[in-house]
Amino acid sequence: MARHLVVGAGAVGHQVAALLAAAGEEVTVATRSGRDTGLTGVQHVAVDAADPDALCAAAGETDVLYNCANPADYTRWDEIWPPLAASLLTSAERLGATYAITGNLYPYGPVDGPMTEGLPDAATDHKGRLRARMWADALAAHRAGRLRAVEVRGSDYAGPGVGDNGHLSRVLPAARRGRAVGMIGRVDQPHTFTDVRDVARTLVAAAADPDAHGRVWHVPSNPPVTQRQAVTDALAAVGQDPVKVRALRGPVLAVASWFSPLVRELRDLRYQWERPYGLDSTAAQERFGIAPTPWPEVCRATAAD
Repeated sequence: MARHLVVGAGAVGHQVAALLAAAGEEVTVATRSGRDTGLTGVQHVAVDAADPDALCAAAGETDVLYNCANPADYTRWDEIWPPLAASLLTSAERLGATYAITGNLYPYGPVDGPMTEGLPDAATDHKGRLRARMWADALAAHRAGRLRAVEVRGSDYAGPGVGDNGHLSRVLPAARRGRAVGMIGRVDQPHTFTDVRDVARTLVAAAADPDAHGRVWHVPSNPPVTQRQAVTDALAAVGQDPVKVRALRGPVLAVASWFSPLVRELRDLRYQWERPYGLDSTAAQERFGIAPTPWPEVCRATAAD
């Protein structure tokens, strides 16, 4: 039985812990509050994960450290992530643990065509450069033989437990009340959505496969759909009629950013929604034998949650 430390109990962390516990593994979930996930057989510790001494003390013997952290305040990433990422990397090295990172697509920056793992990390915005630096540091440690590291990257999250952290799930409460909703960028361009359950399955599989370490893998995801179609499909999955989906662009987006710090942060990433944004996950599907959760189930779980 391997020993697993999951840092973070958000949508991905919860799914990772549930998956490991169901397989009979020894699992500890570390969060600042130490709150109980409600998962049977899972231990919980309260710790500041940005403190490597405290994290290592709380972890004890650990075979795999999963970085599933997701700082709640999106506007403070530049402040929160650097010390947190450094601590997790240091802790994994001290513990002699495989370091499995939940990444995203920000490091690639604007792209033309489907995203594959062979693309360079060429982000131009500060969040993308930050996430790229996190992986670069982990990869350097891996190549130096200090630890074994792997990162999995998914597109915008859907599925259970995502809530306000997802572009789709964020607007569904209003849509389910029959109200029109606004979404950043164009709503007629194909865009990949990734189910958090598939993120967890890929992260666990990649961590367990030594030959998969030292590189990035893309989470198996369904073919892209437009934002308008995603909202329509999610509503249909729970028996509701479509609503109007407006595009937040140009002056409208500028005005919205005056009132919303979150929208101000997202403006730097609006390129993701202005043209096709598709994720190629062929490599991971073939390597790990993981198929994406069927789109109707993704929609049902997202809307029901």
